[in-house]
Amino acid sequence: MSTTYERIPTEALTTSPRVGWRGWTALAVLMLPVLLVSVDNTVLSFALPQIALHLEPTSTQQLWIIDAYPLVLASLLVTMGTLGDRFGRRRMLLIGATGFGIVSVLAAFAPSAALLIAARAGMGVFGAMLMPSTLSLLRSIFRDREQRRLAIAIWAAGFSAGMALGPIVGGLLLEHFAWGSVFLLAVPVLVPLLILVPLLIPESRDPKPGRIDPLSIALSLGAMVPFVYGIKSLAVEGVAGPALPLIAFGILLAALFVRRQLKAEQPMLDMALFRHAPFSGAILVNLLSVISLVGFLYFVAQHLQLILGLSPMDAGLALLPGLAVMIVAGLLIVPVARRVAPRLLVPSALVLSVLGYVMVALTAGEGSLSLLVIAFMSLGAGIGIAETVSNELVLSSAPAAKAGAASAVSETAYELGAVLGTTIMGGILTAYYRATLQLPAGIPADAAYQARETLAGAVASADQLGEPLATALRDAAAHAFDGGVVITSLIGAGLVAIAAVIAAVTLGKSRPTAAAEH
Repeated sequence: MSTTYERIPTEALTTSPRVGWRGWTALAVLMLPVLLVSVDNTVLSFALPQIALHLEPTSTQQLWIIDAYPLVLASLLVTMGTLGDRFGRRRMLLIGATGFGIVSVLAAFAPSAALLIAARAGMGVFGAMLMPSTLSLLRSIFRDREQRRLAIAIWAAGFSAGMALGPIVGGLLLEHFAWGSVFLLAVPVLVPLLILVPLLIPESRDPKPGRIDPLSIALSLGAMVPFVYGIKSLAVEGVAGPALPLIAFGILLAALFVRRQLKAEQPMLDMALFRHAPFSGAILVNLLSVISLVGFLYFVAQHLQLILGLSPMDAGLALLPGLAVMIVAGLLIVPVARRVAPRLLVPSALVLSVLGYVMVALTAGEGSLSLLVIAFMSLGAGIGIAETVSNELVLSSAPAAKAGAASAVSETAYELGAVLGTTIMGGILTAYYRATLQLPAGIPADAAYQARETLAGAVASADQLGEPLATALRDAAAHAFDGGVVITSLIGAGLVAIAAVIAAVTLGKSRPTAAAEH
């Protein structure tokens, strides 16, 4: 049966060895897959309009193109974290990097939406090997808590840096090459990783890893897929479709997974990790924060390109200030976190994110680029601070031997948040758009069908029409889309507010590390 873990003694924190240049160089190498994953998430959002125009996916396929990767990745993270604990975290990192690079090349040349979705799912399998390894190896390298706190801040900033680089590099590629070029970014990132990891990073594993349980693997994967697919179906078909039974089935399988872990003598995922309130609270804060962030990026990328008419490069530059603020806020909060309790620091930071979303809701439809930039800066500042503090709590709350399992849970929250951000907020936006779009009279049947599917379809159809129908269709699509942005922005603000409440309640037992260390 699972056992409750004790907190790491203060003495152990103060006497742990500090790393030198080799450790920090190893961190730089571990940042490569982190950057790759975050670049991949952002660059795909900006490539989606071109993919929609060339592959002509349905509205459901368009959501799956984005979600197939994080869905599979999130479903397998716990499994891969356990495999890394058992067989070696460095080994899993190298296998994942090799496979990810190969499948990324296949995605770049996918001839149809269905094959692109399949390639994205394959990327998710190998991505699940990459991500738990990076965070758990970081825990094994940086044993001194002060150094580890800074390393985690850099690790978290890597996600933001990747999102900042994604629109810029992706925009540059999309202006000169086909959309498939965005997937080829994986090759130059992963080649140096495969060379440097064996030279700089020692192998690490759990001396008492959880056993590999095929039924638990099936339950974790089986719970995620019907749940997410049900939410997508709810957005497209409403309650008359298979949505509610699928969601209920996913919840049932998730409950069976938890029950099996609680009863197993050697569970694949030790549920005792969740008995520590700061650990569970930090996981939920990360989950809700990522949902709100990815949901924002989903609609803002389309708004900037398809409504405001910016090029992919200019759209990426428009988001750069917000992403830069996210990075800087995550790094600058490190010394503050030594003195201010997380239960005060995290909720205060998330208030900034709520304000950002409220600003979007109040100004949607006005077409003001500057207000959108300011809103994203506010949103990014709050999330950057909250994720740095919560990630440090995740690792410090778990014993070193269970770093792989703790990292897998943390990464699962990230990737599940990415899935639900697109699924929930993207699905609601899609449903609102389709329900409120008022097509002008005289639109041909084919153009009307494409316009109802997606905003990109409406813009493409308008380009083929003469005036005044073209302008009337663009205005109608923009009005329906921006109306959905108001709804999703209010939902995003609500999710961040819930995260702030969870942080205030669950992080109350954690202390600023300065108090513990000094």
